[in-house]
Amino acid sequence: MNFDLIVIGSGPGGYVAAIRASQLGLKVGVVEKENLGGICLNWGCIPTKALLKSAQVFEYASHAAEYGVVVADVKPDFEKMIARSRGVADAMSKGIQFLFKKNKVEAISGFGKLKDNHTVSVTAADGTTTDYTASHIILATGARSRELPNLKQDGVKVIGYRQALSLPKQPKSMVVVGSGAIGSEFAYFYNAVGTKVTLVEFLPNIVPLEDEEVSKTLERSFKKNGIAVMTNSTVESVDTSGELCKVKIQTKKGLEEVEAEIVLSAVGVSTNLEGIGLETVGVEVEKGKIKVDDYYKTNIEGIYAIGDIVHGPALAHVASAEGIVCVEKIAGQNPHPVNYKNIPGCTYTTPEVASVGLSEKAAVEAGYEIKVGKFPFTASGKATAAGARDGFVKLIFDAKYGELLGAHMIGANVTEMIAELVVARNLETTGHELIKSIHPHPTMSEAIMEAAAAAYGEVIHI
Repeated sequence: MNFDLIVIGSGPGGYVAAIRASQLGLKVGVVEKENLGGICLNWGCIPTKALLKSAQVFEYASHAAEYGVVVADVKPDFEKMIARSRGVADAMSKGIQFLFKKNKVEAISGFGKLKDNHTVSVTAADGTTTDYTASHIILATGARSRELPNLKQDGVKVIGYRQALSLPKQPKSMVVVGSGAIGSEFAYFYNAVGTKVTLVEFLPNIVPLEDEEVSKTLERSFKKNGIAVMTNSTVESVDTSGELCKVKIQTKKGLEEVEAEIVLSAVGVSTNLEGIGLETVGVEVEKGKIKVDDYYKTNIEGIYAIGDIVHGPALAHVASAEGIVCVEKIAGQNPHPVNYKNIPGCTYTTPEVASVGLSEKAAVEAGYEIKVGKFPFTASGKATAAGARDGFVKLIFDAKYGELLGAHMIGANVTEMIAELVVARNLETTGHELIKSIHPHPTMSEAIMEAAAAAYGEVIHI
């Protein structure tokens, strides 16, 4: 065998699995057809955060007078924002190259395809094909922007997230279809830098996976900042024949038409399962995802799958956790399976959104008797001093045992605060233990302690 382990795909699932496997003494090769780091580092998580930071800096500068700072003639430079974002992505991809070299992981450039359960055939950019063998093979091929039949992407007027990260010039108007994390983040960014944005969502609430109260608060913030939000709405067709796209949208009021330079499709992702040899080897696929056990082993001996191509949340940190569990099991360790009930979700709009566990509605539907505590950032000294008073922390507890069932936040820096509650749930921390854990003052994170106190009628500052 050339390797103990070959990983196909170098995204946050693949590269993390490879490095952890090398730490455990395995000889590892990683096949990647594009840039190391996959979609997350090159066309997803990282470059989008760079753009969002540029938008936030622009907004700070635009409101500098409110902080006693005089700044004249503030304007966004869209091309430089895009260039900075691409530079950040390139730097992170080079960081993976360094980590591979440090951990003696071999990067193999090309398109990987299963030949059998121990052989990967790699086709390089020049068309030459080389076979590599391994005792174990992990599939980590990720996903791409999903296309709807009535929303075909031409890459110019109807685009996906990749094009949205590298447009040559700023559009004057944009329709964003889908209000999950990707759609909401792009809607916020483009609106913040001056594009007229319409956000279309099929479901009753934007960021529909979040607690309803959080969704409504973000929608109010978006509308306040000039984003046209259309919920309970469906894009029926897009006519791209003219200078502007004519987007026909079915709403509760009837059929409406919105014109825009660009239509961004953010209606989810499709798995990259085509052409990688699943049929050749007989790997079982169920509802567009590879079927695996708790340790990501497929039905074929020696072949595993992680990340967006298996059932579970399509999130970078989930793929990384799955990769670590998978290779630790391969290496003979005894890892705990990933707890999918304790996965944090974050949306990096302004205000930010973060959550973990059950929403209030889901907790009630699951039959729990609950205690709910909420603390608004309007009552937070740190939030007020920072000029970031929008939002709240909401905690949901099981009334019987005090178990933290869910945490839902909207506001500044909440994506940094959610990890405390992921750990709390992992340690089975109760509401009273959170109340008695002294939080530093003044901080945004005090709102967690206060929200827990509110659930038990002990809150001080509201």
